[in-house]
Amino acid sequence: MDNFYVITNHQKDPEGKTAEKIRRYLEDQGKTCHVRQSDELQPAGQYKYTDAGKVPADVECVLVVGGDGTLLQAARDLVERSLPLLGINMGTLGYLAEIEHTNIRPALDRLIADDFLVEPRMMLSGTAFRQDRKLLSDIALNDIVIKRNGRLRMLDFYIYVDGVFLTSYAADGIILSTPTGSTGYNLSVGGPIVAPQASLILLSAVAPHTLNARPIVLPDNVKIAIEVSARHNTDMDGADAVFDGDTSVRLNSGDRIVITKSEQKVQMIKTRNTSFLEILREKMSN
Repeated sequence: MDNFYVITNHQKDPEGKTAEKIRRYLEDQGKTCHVRQSDELQPAGQYKYTDAGKVPADVECVLVVGGDGTLLQAARDLVERSLPLLGINMGTLGYLAEIEHTNIRPALDRLIADDFLVEPRMMLSGTAFRQDRKLLSDIALNDIVIKRNGRLRMLDFYIYVDGVFLTSYAADGIILSTPTGSTGYNLSVGGPIVAPQASLILLSAVAPHTLNARPIVLPDNVKIAIEVSARHNTDMDGADAVFDGDTSVRLNSGDRIVITKSEQKVQMIKTRNTSFLEILREKMSN
């Protein structure tokens, strides 16, 4: 690789010092490196960290300095470009950001030498409806969460798979997760952990009010519809559907959200010869 692009989160990388070190090192090796800073945002833009249209056409790799949240946002911003991403973790715990900030130079050397793998990760696509009117469509690399809004009370959800009623939950929320997101919110509610290169959809309830609720693993070719029960008929009893902890849409009683596997994928770079199970053991022991 010869041409790089760096996205940095100034909350995790004060004054962009780590991004600048990366740029200098790559340029010292005769490579090209552009730095895009996460605080250069346009509030009216359709992106969070990076305007994909401003990434030079010859860029071969995007280095994301921050944490899993920064990498999630960058992945969504750049998904149309299909650029491979490598996360550099500046936080305390990162499943997505593979490289720790103390071990950057060996990773850069591997990129320069083309000694790495690119691992495609599936995404979810979700569209919220009010009757037949579309409220919002978006994608998620980790998860789509339908959670209560407002008062501290449970919601009733009806869940359909390919048009067939599956089950109902009285719960605080529902998590639809990818394998990549299985180690996120899904993990904290007792959902299954899945190797990130798999292609499945995980469904887990948040604090269900039942004795027999279990997480459900579904194939990646199904269409899942979740409806907020019409028994809740006031604005105070609505829900929020949240995509990767970022964009959201309000769901009132009777509204529904339809979730499928996205046609788009995120390309994640893997420089370490470490299995998912080894990474999991390493992270969970912290």
